[in-house]
Amino acid sequence: MVNAWLSLGSNLAPEIQIPSALRELERLFGDLRVSSIYESRAIGFEGDNFHNLVVGILTDLSPRALVAALREVEKRHGRERTPEKFSPRSLDIDLLTYGEQILDDGPIQLPRDEIGKYAFVLLPLAEVAGDEVEPRSGRTYSQLWEAFEAQDQALWRIEGGSGL
Repeated sequence: MVNAWLSLGSNLAPEIQIPSALRELERLFGDLRVSSIYESRAIGFEGDNFHNLVVGILTDLSPRALVAALREVEKRHGRERTPEKFSPRSLDIDLLTYGEQILDDGPIQLPRDEIGKYAFVLLPLAEVAGDEVEPRSGRTYSQLWEAFEAQDQALWRIEGGSGL
């Protein structure tokens, strides 16, 4: 079994989509490790605020099979994939890490580069996996968060915001 970290986000009925997705992920993978839920403004387009969190799972699926399973969860939650990188989302689930594996295989990049780019990914990851080491940099996620310059990426924790 491999420890994988997932990033979940929604800005279309997130108060419904995120708890529903967490219940489905729990059915698929068993016990989940869930960060707080954070709210942030849409990046790259004008739209409703996003709710984001990070979820840890244990899986025996390969990275490719895991991503396929996550795409099916998204689809069941009304996600329609469009060519636009930045657009409203009913549910977005990204595979952030897969153990300590480093992989660049077409659409699958591990660890995912969004970890170092977006506060809404790195902060919840540092919250639940702060002592784990990001394999490309050799730094912990807590160290990466401490060095992160997020002045233009405001986000705030949703009080009582845990998806389970």
